[in-house]
Amino acid sequence: MLELYQFELSQYSEKVRLILDYKGLEYRKIEVTPGIGQVDLYRLTGQRQVPVLKDGSRYIADSTEIAKYLDLHYPERPLIPKEPKQRGLCLMMEEWADESIGIKGRKALFAAISQDQNFRKALLPTSTPDVLKTLVEGVPSDVVKLVGSGIGYTPDAIKLAIADLKQDLEALCLLLAESPYLVGDEPCLADFAVAGLSILLRFPQGNYINLPEGVKGRGVPGLTDNLIYEPFFLWRDRLYAQYRKPLIPTYGSTGSSPTSIRID
Repeated sequence: MLELYQFELSQYSEKVRLILDYKGLEYRKIEVTPGIGQVDLYRLTGQRQVPVLKDGSRYIADSTEIAKYLDLHYPERPLIPKEPKQRGLCLMMEEWADESIGIKGRKALFAAISQDQNFRKALLPTSTPDVLKTLVEGVPSDVVKLVGSGIGYTPDAIKLAIADLKQDLEALCLLLAESPYLVGDEPCLADFAVAGLSILLRFPQGNYINLPEGVKGRGVPGLTDNLIYEPFFLWRDRLYAQYRKPLIPTYGSTGSSPTSIRID
């Protein structure tokens, strides 16, 4: 069985999970603990960042490379069109989504949780001790913003990211106004990249990601609650309903809760 080394809340991991579900491939999720788990992952694969896909003895890093690998070795339900113009548009849009929605979405979500203590607390794993949840909830917003500035999430950077995301969402709404998918009449890699990477803008309402109940359906103010962008989120929800498999409680099955990484 395929194994996906991942972070459950990583939008790039979600992009790969959506692709795997679309292709109907069985896989097991291996949750990598930030820090020590990434060191272990590096020893195993030479790669610290997730997602990493294991297929037999092969390890494939990076969501785009994973998608290309899956299309080559599991060609049923192809991701990348063969027609030249559609192929070019698909690859170009996928790259744009990685660099725009993927990166700027993190900054936008950081702004949301820095301003909303309850949202910040709700994002913690359900296994987090209550005393730690209370501690995180009680951190003043100014302190959170100061920490963000230290990693490049300054107020100006966040403001610019949100402005760019508004333009991105407007463009996507226009592209989808008269078409079921972004490129042609069938879903492709561009669709799954845009849909999966957008989870940080608004978390899916359905039971697709192992999220606390208080987080499902929530997102970045000004984006998720703006009716102008609602057509995009409705499109994404339909795509999920069509192709994303809901979580199931059985260990080791497709879509099940991730196990922690165990490397000997």
